[in-house]
Amino acid sequence: MQNIIITFIAFFVLRLLSLSYSIRNEKRLLKSGAVQYGKVNSLLLTLAHIVYYFSALYEAYTSGTTFNYFSVCGVFIMGFAYAMLFYVIYKLHDVWTVKLYIIPDHRIEKSFLFRVRHPNYYLNIIPELIGVALLCNAWYTLLIGLPIYACLLAIRIRQEERAMKELLEN
Repeated sequence: MQNIIITFIAFFVLRLLSLSYSIRNEKRLLKSGAVQYGKVNSLLLTLAHIVYYFSALYEAYTSGTTFNYFSVCGVFIMGFAYAMLFYVIYKLHDVWTVKLYIIPDHRIEKSFLFRVRHPNYYLNIIPELIGVALLCNAWYTLLIGLPIYACLLAIRIRQEERAMKELLEN
């Protein structure tokens, strides 16, 4: 269990670092006249992310899970997910936030990774959630939590599509 907790904490700290970067960008974007879309959904996604993480850890704790083959797979998947997160942050730089903001003269990233629509969701968040469930052998969290999170993420994607469509039309 100790290896799972240490690994969990390491990835959670990385998530908190990305969140602090998001908050700095958010403050600057708001000063630049940014408009937030999907405020309630952003809050629900944040809460779902936190609940998912700690549900997985709780499930590992209550079942007495030890670091095993599934945990190793989870670490590799989370490593990939976080590499994608930091690459997306690198490419979006000053406009990357965990919330959905559009600023006047918002630039559209068109590098190779962004040919995959919504790479942060499909290459970071979904693999991250699968990875943390595997790390913790949290099968109930995976089977119940992931579909709930996916519903919120589908709403977010539609909101982002609408916001970007408005941006491109103006």
